[in-house]
Amino acid sequence: MRLKMCSIHVQDPAAAHAFYTGTLGFDTLMAMPEYNLYIIKDPGADDSSSAGLLLEPSDNPIGADYMNAVREAGLPAIVFGVPDVQAEYDRLVAAGVSFKTPPTTDPFGTSAVFEDGCGNYIQIHQD
Repeated sequence: MRLKMCSIHVQDPAAAHAFYTGTLGFDTLMAMPEYNLYIIKDPGADDSSSAGLLLEPSDNPIGADYMNAVREAGLPAIVFGVPDVQAEYDRLVAAGVSFKTPPTTDPFGTSAVFEDGCGNYIQIHQD
């Protein structure tokens, strides 16, 4: 068994796709704009074995309520691994990304939290 796909609720899937691919550097696994369907994957990952991240429209009241409650609680909707949090922080700040927290280190490792511009906080954590 392996992880095939998970999702994150976003306010605008097309805008989220542009941010997650253009700014964060993920690759497109599937894009069907006519269906508001966008799935991304790890950069350079093989399509047949890569887990997809569905950029789920939050037009469903349950999805919107969940997305908003997670954000209001100040929690990240998802965690992405990076080899160097400080370097990724510097790259993303230079690209105009707004961070909620700068890189911090605690017993669990080094991480930082930013806004994706689509209704979510995203955490990056050092691998």
